[in-house]
Amino acid sequence: MKKKGSFTGSLGFVLAAAGSAVGVGNIWRFPYLAAKDGGGLFLIVYLVLVLTFGFTLLATDVAIGRRTKQNALHAFGAIRPRWKFLGYLTFLVPALIMTYYSVIGGWITKYAVTYLTGHGDDAAADGYFTDFITSRVSPVFFMLIFLAVTAFIVYRGVEKGIEKFSRFVMPGLLLLIIGIAIFSLTLSHTDADGVTRTGLQGLGVYLIPDLSGMTPQRFLGILLDAMSQLFFSLSVSMGIMITYGSYVKKDVNLGRSLGQIEIFDTGVAFLAGMMIIPAVFVFSGTDGMASGPSLMFVSLPKVFAEMGAAGTIVGLIFFVMVIFAALTSCVSIMETLVASCMDLFHQTRQKMSLIIGILSLAAAAVICLGYNVFYFELTLPNGQSAQLLDVMDYLSNSFLMPAISFLTCIFVGWIIKPKWIIEEMEASGHRFTRRRLYSFMIRYVTPVIMAVLFLQSTGLLNYL
Repeated sequence: MKKKGSFTGSLGFVLAAAGSAVGVGNIWRFPYLAAKDGGGLFLIVYLVLVLTFGFTLLATDVAIGRRTKQNALHAFGAIRPRWKFLGYLTFLVPALIMTYYSVIGGWITKYAVTYLTGHGDDAAADGYFTDFITSRVSPVFFMLIFLAVTAFIVYRGVEKGIEKFSRFVMPGLLLLIIGIAIFSLTLSHTDADGVTRTGLQGLGVYLIPDLSGMTPQRFLGILLDAMSQLFFSLSVSMGIMITYGSYVKKDVNLGRSLGQIEIFDTGVAFLAGMMIIPAVFVFSGTDGMASGPSLMFVSLPKVFAEMGAAGTIVGLIFFVMVIFAALTSCVSIMETLVASCMDLFHQTRQKMSLIIGILSLAAAAVICLGYNVFYFELTLPNGQSAQLLDVMDYLSNSFLMPAISFLTCIFVGWIIKPKWIIEEMEASGHRFTRRRLYSFMIRYVTPVIMAVLFLQSTGLLNYL
């Protein structure tokens, strides 16, 4: 039996796990939600959730992985054979996400190339993004480049591929985000009406809680937005952290490592908001922040265009940075699939990396064509209009992940009991300081919130 790969130590694990957590969602989804949900109020709610729900779900996944030394597919069955179905459900999440994440990675790569070749003004033109994603060849080409790099890193293995890449990329990514965030605060712009807006005013919009028009219903909406963001941001309930946990050595202090992942992930999300919201506010006012998910591909190029010659350089740096963030997440998704299939089919990492890469390419090509050849519009249970990519995103993120989290809480909280996880958290000889909070959250609070999140995302909450 070939020796299982592992991280060389605590730092390798923290950077790889943080790399998985820090993805496209942190850089465009978090700022968009913060702008939509009252700025500072959203930040406060999110921080509280990270320290409670996020920590609970993260500790559960990593401890299960390290104690069983199994990937997500087999970990639950190794503990209780009757619960092996949960491992297969978990395996479905990265399988679905892999179909479209590399497509988004291809979009980012396209924009980076656009700025690299000095055509940043083209990206700011109305209809540029739509024209690109609806073309038949270009999105597939750029997706292929992004996917090939992802597959190569996974092909290299845990220490030589994932850990080495994370050690190089994550510190660089953090420095880039800090640099652009500081630059955003120095911006100033006077519009056609003679109104001058500054980056520091935009920072106020981001940080100061906006309680105007606050109702219990609106607060519930903010809570659910923050919960869903946290959910996807920390890479929980998709098998990634279970797989990464299985690579962690027994002498690593899990409690401290998880704290570092929480700080890194939340810090990057916060800095991403500080980087994007002041810049968009300066050039587009509060209206520019209402563009939602298209913020990164439609609003930001317009911001860069307004910066003049500096905008091309800032735009290039920004999209290169986002490529790194997307790569670290996509690598973790593919690694989970490869690790599971290595065990399932008893094949080498190299062979499974190639097979998963080819299958991902075929699936992603279909998703690319969802904006032209296979175009359709479907209304999802949560009321949103969707194309093929949106359907895959909904099935993985809004349907499966809350359901898996709920079932995991029941399994750990009431079947194997929290003590099982706590023992693993303390296996290195270090005390698990948040053990009481963990026991309470996993048994009583988290399953209730997960059930509400599931009902809300499926539209069933409207009928209750």
